[in-house]
Amino acid sequence: MGVIPTGSSVREEGKVHNSPLTLTMDIQDLYQEIILDHSRHPRNFGKPEGEFREAEGSNPSCGDSVRVFVKIGFPHQLIEDVHFLGRGCAICMASASLMTEVVRQKKVEEIKTLIENFQAFLTGKEKRNAEIPEELFPLKGVRQFPARVKCALLPWHALEKIIP
Repeated sequence: MGVIPTGSSVREEGKVHNSPLTLTMDIQDLYQEIILDHSRHPRNFGKPEGEFREAEGSNPSCGDSVRVFVKIGFPHQLIEDVHFLGRGCAICMASASLMTEVVRQKKVEEIKTLIENFQAFLTGKEKRNAEIPEELFPLKGVRQFPARVKCALLPWHALEKIIP
């Protein structure tokens, strides 16, 4: 899993972009495929067995609803396992699926920073050199549709309710 600071340069097929977030048509197509794949085949979907903390989030305006389950290991405050249940649009489901992959085996403090950075990333207010895991880049296009930002952030807000 790579992390790229949002203010960095990236070399792609011999071209240097001022930002790794500059999207070419090929990258946009790839990102669209990733979103559709995570939406149709969500990772870590389902209610897990055992003791998990859980929180729910819903967006009544569009009908999205997500419940996130997290197992936090002590004393290291590490996310040992994470799952979700929900119904919603492709953006919401893909965001939840990607989130479960990105936060697993991270410390709670790292997750708090990631949630803050991801929210800023989607609203176009990211801080210079804020680290965003590249697995989340497919959701960058959501910022062009402010009404859909809520869909992408819904699982993250549910996660935020769980972590101490």
